[in-house]
Amino acid sequence: MKREIKFRAYSSHNHKMYPVSNIEWDADGRMWVTADDGKNGIELIDDEAHLMQYTGLKDKNGQSIYEGDIVHAYDQEPDRDEPDYRGSEATGIVEFHGSMFMLDDDIVLDYPPILEVIGNIFENTEMLEEEQ
Repeated sequence: MKREIKFRAYSSHNHKMYPVSNIEWDADGRMWVTADDGKNGIELIDDEAHLMQYTGLKDKNGQSIYEGDIVHAYDQEPDRDEPDYRGSEATGIVEFHGSMFMLDDDIVLDYPPILEVIGNIFENTEMLEEEQ
């Protein structure tokens, strides 16, 4: 089974998120990211480009879920008659732990979760402040 490998990058210089088309390292170890701004490719260098890897998952609305996304997750008992019922709920940041992507490591849901991307750690810092 193949998993789509793709990245996006947040530019701390432009304060925008871009899809990534190429990642290279030069002889000095600096990272060069080619991103798509919708018109021309732009180059982001080293600390200016904050890379986030695609998890291979999409949320309930079909939006790709990336590392660094803020996700609201809830479980829904499969045989429950109430379609709007939500069991356990949690909001967390998608992070890479060891060999897998996870929400903050203290979140536990009883059934397979329904996921919804509600922001990301670069463009929605106010959500991070609310969580603390």
